[in-house]
Amino acid sequence: MMSGMNDLLMPKLGLTMTEGLVAEWCVAPGASVKQGDVIFVVETEKVANEITADADGVMGEILVPVGETVPVGAVVARWTGPGQRTSSETAAAAPAAESKPVSLPPQAVAAPATSGGRIVATPLARRQAEELGVALQTVQGSGPHGRIKAADVRAAVANRKEAAPAALPAQQTAIAPAAERAPASSLVQAMARRMVEAKQNTPHFYLSAEAEVSELLALRARLNAQQGQVKLTLNHFIVAAVARALEALPQQNRIWDGGDVVQFRTIEVGVAVSTERGLMAPVLHDLGGCSLDEIARRADQLVQRVRDGKASREDMQGGAITVSNAGMFNVNYMTPIINPPQSAILGVGSIRDVFRPDANGAPVLKREMGLVLAGDHRLHDGTSGLQFLNRVIGFLQDPYLLLRSGTAVK
Repeated sequence: MMSGMNDLLMPKLGLTMTEGLVAEWCVAPGASVKQGDVIFVVETEKVANEITADADGVMGEILVPVGETVPVGAVVARWTGPGQRTSSETAAAAPAAESKPVSLPPQAVAAPATSGGRIVATPLARRQAEELGVALQTVQGSGPHGRIKAADVRAAVANRKEAAPAALPAQQTAIAPAAERAPASSLVQAMARRMVEAKQNTPHFYLSAEAEVSELLALRARLNAQQGQVKLTLNHFIVAAVARALEALPQQNRIWDGGDVVQFRTIEVGVAVSTERGLMAPVLHDLGGCSLDEIARRADQLVQRVRDGKASREDMQGGAITVSNAGMFNVNYMTPIINPPQSAILGVGSIRDVFRPDANGAPVLKREMGLVLAGDHRLHDGTSGLQFLNRVIGFLQDPYLLLRSGTAVK
């Protein structure tokens, strides 16, 4: 056993992060680590994060294998570099147990068997067994000392075709025999928990309105006809309008965090992005005073990084509001769920051709985009929300204002 061992903990990588999944170990036990080297990769519901060494050291034990999800602050490994607690302090605070160094691959992390007949299984295996209605006593563990892993639980489900179906856990619903049940990935489960918590813990209110976008569509077509310039989408205009509205109404640019009101000094706007891994919400930073073309360039680059799986930690956090545009899917209005810890989200619907009466009562063809603003009632109310929504609509209906950096609608 190496001397002077310290704990490596699961880091807190965002205001709302409560747990993380160990996606990859980059250093083997016994290997030397230099300051700045990547030690392991943590995956949250938003992005994969590389955790680097703060100083030189030597890797000791790997305690959490790849694929397991543990809470923030949990000990994931030990090494000779700096840490929050020493191994002796950890031992004093917990019952003594034999601990053996781990050999790569990390999926084979050792787990000492315990006495007293307790079933030895990883936390992920226990959770999946509960979700799938599998009795751990019937599962053959493939890990060291017979430890049951999540893969063993899934294999048991696949191999019990001839067995009588197990009783479903209370939270599951009986389904037809022809249907298939498969465990959701850790990422999907984290997203699901996040959305449930958002809807349960954030007091939502909703405001809907329409923006007449004939001028916007004409301006976009004219600008996109210019050669050698960035191609503008409707979403670029919407993000720019939201950024301008945040500049004009800074009280909208804040979030609620554990009883504190956090006021942002910079203009940041999230953008909902559909990816193969699910819906992500990266954030565009420092948009104050940016031109429409600059916002478009940054947005295109950010979306590409997310879809390529190369988004950074900074890309995935910050901001008080997200734009979620479903206009391409033929929907009048979309009522979205706020993405914590943000305090608002703007749902964007499709553009519809409708006839409206003019001042003389004659029908006039209008092109209207449905908008729904969801707000956190702990910070905003109907009056402030309508001020913000109408400010956004003002920019969309008079889009030439967006060509002037930092201009606000009076």
